[in-house]
Amino acid sequence: MKRITLKPYLGITVALLFIVSTPVSAKNGQNIPYEVWGVDQSNSVSSAPARGTIGSLIWVWNSEDIHAQVTNGTPAQPLGCDGNNTPGDGPCDLLDVFPGTLAEHDSNGVTGAFLGDYNYGRLHGALSDPQNRYMNISLFGPGNGFVGILNGMTKEAVALFRVTGTNSGQRVHMSFWNSDGSALLIANLDGKVLERIDISRNADGAITQASFNRSASLGVGKNLAVTAEVKMYLGQNAHGNAMLGTITGDYSNADFGDLTPAGKCRENGCSGGSDGNMGGRVNNVIICPISSSNDRAYITMGGGGLLVADTTTTPMTIVGEYGQQVINGAGCGGVQVGNHMWLNAGVSASDAGNVHSTFTIYTLNDDAFHTVQAENTPLPVTVYKDSDANDGHAANTATIGNLDGDPSPNLTGQLPGTSTRRDSHGMTRTLSSNHVHTVDRIQNLVEAIDTQTLARTTYDLTSTNGLGNGVGPCDAASVTYENGSTGDPSLPSNDAAPDLMETTPDGKYLAVALRGPIPVSVTHAAQGSCPGVGIIRLLAGGKSGKLATVLRTTNTVDDTPVSAPGGYPYAGAEHSDIHGASVRTRVEDMR
Repeated sequence: MKRITLKPYLGITVALLFIVSTPVSAKNGQNIPYEVWGVDQSNSVSSAPARGTIGSLIWVWNSEDIHAQVTNGTPAQPLGCDGNNTPGDGPCDLLDVFPGTLAEHDSNGVTGAFLGDYNYGRLHGALSDPQNRYMNISLFGPGNGFVGILNGMTKEAVALFRVTGTNSGQRVHMSFWNSDGSALLIANLDGKVLERIDISRNADGAITQASFNRSASLGVGKNLAVTAEVKMYLGQNAHGNAMLGTITGDYSNADFGDLTPAGKCRENGCSGGSDGNMGGRVNNVIICPISSSNDRAYITMGGGGLLVADTTTTPMTIVGEYGQQVINGAGCGGVQVGNHMWLNAGVSASDAGNVHSTFTIYTLNDDAFHTVQAENTPLPVTVYKDSDANDGHAANTATIGNLDGDPSPNLTGQLPGTSTRRDSHGMTRTLSSNHVHTVDRIQNLVEAIDTQTLARTTYDLTSTNGLGNGVGPCDAASVTYENGSTGDPSLPSNDAAPDLMETTPDGKYLAVALRGPIPVSVTHAAQGSCPGVGIIRLLAGGKSGKLATVLRTTNTVDDTPVSAPGGYPYAGAEHSDIHGASVRTRVEDMR
């Protein structure tokens, strides 16, 4: 197994030039310094047993450097993680940031194992806390179940845990901060448990302790039992500072019951009750626990349906429940606008999703869940569901709870220009909250919804202006045109494959993850040609946008084979696969 020091990709610089108004001070909110983070879920070693199993790369860029790339083509350089934040010293290897020498502990003390005894990797997401000081780290590698915290300012590890194992499994998909950063909510996907880390801070907002609270756990699967208790990893981080972590509570106080408040099975087929109405919930692998300002988690499920949880109680408690026919499955996008939560539905990540087509957006009134609600109450508003195959894109298939879709499987694959499939995934709101933008991972489109009128505007990530005119910057950044081992002239170019995204604090841009030619996850819907982070320039007051530039990433150390069902059998060496893009305001530079 080989690890190689990686340097940033400098072979291609892509930018669309546009007139920029004179910057104004951060005092009026127009020149706020920030970082854009891109998490690369490819392996950071060679000879790994499979894609996304050992290590990952962390890419971070300063807003000033991004601005320079957009305006004059000067390539933005990724920051290092040694505390100096020097452009050009990145990307950072997850295996260095969380060293394998960290000692494993359970609630009784040292176990004798070390972090390096496990395969840990597939960095799937990193989101800033409300204080803009720390980033959560979710590792989606199969069977490992790691979730951690980084200091966003110094890029050093702060805490790392391995989540609870149950008779259903043990694997983290994503994690989300609560409204004030006093807790981190964890989607234990395979374990089918919503878990919580309680966060203690000093008066300045610095984290002083991270406590994995076993009593807070809320099971959402059927007939669950704990098979492996939570672990934490202590010792010195790469900066020589002590890791934080403690384990509190007791599983005997957690809620691993089978039934909802309505007396229905949380997951269909439980031994103690009947399935929920409107299809119930057939497979409760947790996709994302989207958190509201009232600290309610909207727990989306791979098999469809939704549970709403009050995350302030111990254990966390169910206050809302929906069947898969009411809220269809596999959504991960979610934002709050006013008192409404915006959620989506997309294709299944499993092999079955290879023939799915889904683009649906819902809203729910968060204020309704101050008290426990009856089943499927209140009904969501379906803001948009693609039911028309006459627009060049397929109508939603009748899958994951959708009853009014096309009953036939969609066999068109994922190649651009050939596939008619759709996949709703990443979602963000504009700074004004006037519009919500949601990507289509297969069609390279973004649907922008006016949050007052619910009017929809569509723009693309492949053209110069977002409206089909000219060729956008993803084309020039495509692996297709590279020389040597990374290139493959037959790979379809200008295939952005957008994923998760966030809005920059100046309100000018959206930062969106762009997937690579060897996708690590959702391989049937996420093959792309220009891996990196796309910078979308918002237009028309946030109503539309266009791809302005690509912060191109690279990884030729990973050598695991390609798998992209319905896509192209890429033969090159480029393995970079950015799944998450997020933004952290540099509060340390605003004091």
